[in-house]
Amino acid sequence: MTDPNDFFNPYRHHFVRAAVAVPEVRVADPEFNAHQTITLMRRAAEEKAALVVFPELGLSAYSCEDLFHQQALLTGCREALAQVLQETAQLPLLAAVGLPLQVDGLLYNCAALLHRGRVLGVVPKTYLPNYREFYERRQFTPGEYTTREAIELGGQTVPFGPRLLFQAEDEPLLTVHLELCEDLWVPVPPSSYAALAGATVLANLSASNVTLGKDDYRRQLVANQSGRCLAAYLYSACGPGESTTDLAWDGHALIYENGTRLAESERFADQAQLVVADLDLERLAQDRLRQGTFADAVRAHREAVAAFRTVRFRLEAPARGFLPLKRPLERFPYVPADPQRRDERCREVYAIQVQGLVTRLKATGFDKVVIGVSGGLDSTQALLVCARAMDVLKLPRAHILAYSLPGFATSPRTRSQAQRLMAALGCKAHELDIRPAAERMLQAIGHPHREDKPVFDVTFENVQAGERTSHLFRLANLHGALVVGTSDLSELALGWCTYGVGDHMAHYHVNASVPKTLIQYLVRWAAATGQFGAQASQVLTEILETEISPELVPGTHDGQPGQRTEAIVGPYELTDFFLYYVLRFGYAPAKVAYLAWCAWHTKTSGAWPDIPEPQRHQYTIAEIKHWLGVFLKRFFGLSQYKRSALPNAPKVGSGGSLSPRGDWRAPSDAAATAWLARLAEIPDQEARCTQAAVDPPAATRQE
Repeated sequence: MTDPNDFFNPYRHHFVRAAVAVPEVRVADPEFNAHQTITLMRRAAEEKAALVVFPELGLSAYSCEDLFHQQALLTGCREALAQVLQETAQLPLLAAVGLPLQVDGLLYNCAALLHRGRVLGVVPKTYLPNYREFYERRQFTPGEYTTREAIELGGQTVPFGPRLLFQAEDEPLLTVHLELCEDLWVPVPPSSYAALAGATVLANLSASNVTLGKDDYRRQLVANQSGRCLAAYLYSACGPGESTTDLAWDGHALIYENGTRLAESERFADQAQLVVADLDLERLAQDRLRQGTFADAVRAHREAVAAFRTVRFRLEAPARGFLPLKRPLERFPYVPADPQRRDERCREVYAIQVQGLVTRLKATGFDKVVIGVSGGLDSTQALLVCARAMDVLKLPRAHILAYSLPGFATSPRTRSQAQRLMAALGCKAHELDIRPAAERMLQAIGHPHREDKPVFDVTFENVQAGERTSHLFRLANLHGALVVGTSDLSELALGWCTYGVGDHMAHYHVNASVPKTLIQYLVRWAAATGQFGAQASQVLTEILETEISPELVPGTHDGQPGQRTEAIVGPYELTDFFLYYVLRFGYAPAKVAYLAWCAWHTKTSGAWPDIPEPQRHQYTIAEIKHWLGVFLKRFFGLSQYKRSALPNAPKVGSGGSLSPRGDWRAPSDAAATAWLARLAEIPDQEARCTQAAVDPPAATRQE
């Protein structure tokens, strides 16, 4: 990359911008419809889209009925196609348009894919509805009836048939398949076989009149098909101008990617519309790579897959210079931005954690748990789970044997928070000072630490951590209880835990697949909704406002901690972002950094709605690059041996876990060299563009 601005272009990171158009039409007026199509094509090109999809029979209008048997209309549609095709010679995009075509004396409802003055191929509709308000078999012939592989169109010999794929030579992850309306509504859509044959972008040129509730059903169809096929799905429906003799039209345009909606049009708009979103082709490729049953399906349907023909072309996408990313992008990928979904997520996370602990207690026959409570976030969340588990088991919360274990650096604040939280939850609270035992250990091993000459090294820190763990396990032996672990997914990813001690080892973990940002919100939600009473909510709020620190090295006289975790391993809001895209999708460092910059370069792009403005952060690309380097070193080069010895814990989210028995199986002796080498691809300076240009579109904001 000679121009650093190229880094800030989504096309450089295997995104492809797609548009779905809903033009205004006039029934049986191809010349007008061609003009409207050209206008929206130009808009799509201005938006730097690589592909734009128009509705079914858009050059004629869908609702022509028996006018489709009039030669004047059919000839007009061919002439309109020639107009549109001529315009594409000057536009750097693919355009999928719909028109009726007469081939060998039969009439087909077709989708034509145009590119740079060339008709790449024509796909006839496979399934023609002939029920309720539809009478397409009256005018058209199913695509499967054709015996042709090519037709003459506009002076070109053009591939023809229902099984065509269109692959970009300069972006091999982009393979497009076209189907039309009813093709999606059948039990096995043609696009299912196309996806197995390699299509990553499935486009549907639809008419789809509107009836009550049909919009929700369309969303379900498109979401499910994109999810099953591990593909993007673009859907365009007819809008203003279609005949309302017997039907109505809402102009419903949708863009989905692997089950997730990226963009949607306004329904019943009285003017033409264009919806645009960036498709992450690498995400689709990674999902297909991981989901082994996708390959099994390819093999099971190999005859259908082999029937597809591939047409190749050069996309020549605008991969130079800055271009804002157009897709929803959350700063906190583990925490939904939508308040209703967040509440549902919180309830479900608690349910999973509680069920895991309840099941383990029943299986082992224990009716008590032992837990160390520090007054920090992780032990707080684990203690809340223990309280809920006792409620489910109909046991008194006194069966939670909770211990505050103050050491050399425990602050009065966290000590007080631990004590008050245990009291508010009604568990059996204890305080056990580990300092005498730790001092004896330091003396026994010949450590040079003395009160008048302190030595705050890793041994000094881990003696305290080890003493806490030793006490908890022996207390569990004494009382016939199970030790509940507290460490979270983020700490395990970074190796920010001491091997074999309480933040690493336990009889059962409850937080091991819950990242720190989600822990924060779970505690925030419990406090805000009064899940454990007003007294507990007050303490939980104070805990959320406490600096994250292991408290193993004494702090300052004014009560500030001697260690600030995020100053060492990085801000958890960033490291969780890195973790999600590395663990879930396996992205290279440059793409992870690019997405982080898109999400975090302003204060307002994607912040939680209930985080006060002064606490909303922003990061430069240089800061992101620095902390990503720290993350890569710790995740790939330093920490796997700790993760390989993790105790049991329930998997909570689809974002992944680090269990050596589940989502993540990696060698402990691997090096981070390959990932660190890719850091050089990340520039140190920001994109050279106006603030208005870098601010995300409204669809990406989470406020």
